[in-house]
Amino acid sequence: MDTHAVRAEGLQKRYGEKCALDGFDLTVHRGTVHGLLGPNGAGKTTAVRALATLLKFDGGQALVAGVDVAKDPRAVRRRIGLAGQYAAVDESLSGRQNLEMFGRLFHLGGRRAKLRAAELLERFDLVEAAGKNAGDYSGGMRRRLDLAASMILAPEVLFLDEPTTGLDPRGRGEVWQSVRALVAGGTTVLLTTQYLEEADKLASRITVIDQGRAIADDTPDGLKDRVGGDRIEVIAAEPADLPRIAEVVARVSRGEPATDPTARSVHAPVRDRVPALTEVARTLQDEGVSVEDIGLRRPSLDDVFLRLTGHRTDAAGTAAQKETVAA
Repeated sequence: MDTHAVRAEGLQKRYGEKCALDGFDLTVHRGTVHGLLGPNGAGKTTAVRALATLLKFDGGQALVAGVDVAKDPRAVRRRIGLAGQYAAVDESLSGRQNLEMFGRLFHLGGRRAKLRAAELLERFDLVEAAGKNAGDYSGGMRRRLDLAASMILAPEVLFLDEPTTGLDPRGRGEVWQSVRALVAGGTTVLLTTQYLEEADKLASRITVIDQGRAIADDTPDGLKDRVGGDRIEVIAAEPADLPRIAEVVARVSRGEPATDPTARSVHAPVRDRVPALTEVARTLQDEGVSVEDIGLRRPSLDDVFLRLTGHRTDAAGTAAQKETVAA
């Protein structure tokens, strides 16, 4: 059996003069969460819509759950689920009624629709709220209900297009927990997101897309290694000690240590995280050099994104803008 749940090669999609997908490649392993990262306009949603048969691509080939998307879109639809950026539930109906309605729309019949609704309410921890109108749910609960609706037919592949947009931290955490449970049950998830923390916590592999092309594909740790991997950082108590600290750090670093007199800091990339930190701390202590702080710093996915695309994600930029306004 093919170990890949999704395979796309050279996907092309144009809207007039605009090229939304420009030879996009993607490989997603079965039973995993695969993150698709990119700024607005990078082609994330276009790629998902093409793979989910919602639009026809102009060139290339794609297989989803082993089925050719262009040749047999109906067979693909029977094997996938899709949850867009906003919950597609009827707020005037209860959670149970929503799921039973979706079950009937998928031709399960009344009895099977009720049984499947009950199963999903339990799986997504919505039993106590099953009789309440969806309009009275919190954002996280509505999103979980939307995920449950997308799982009516127990799809092999689930496409999640920015599923936590607009949710507070608690709501995002609820959705993350639900996604992990889905994958534990055998579903493959392709997750598009602008939240780098979300991709870092959920995805076992990440593809970065920019201007319609995949510009990187690796594990979260592998992507972080591209910007230098782990770094040791020492903040001196006295500026006069910076040269000596730099000499000690140089013994364990993979490159020339950088010194910042203003911040009273010395930092450098290292390979062996804990041994390097231990040696530097012990040497400085033995020599009586006082430090204000010492530690290992791991690059974030935001650092990776900045290095690869030349700018931060829109989500990160918005957050920084809010902090500036608040300050």
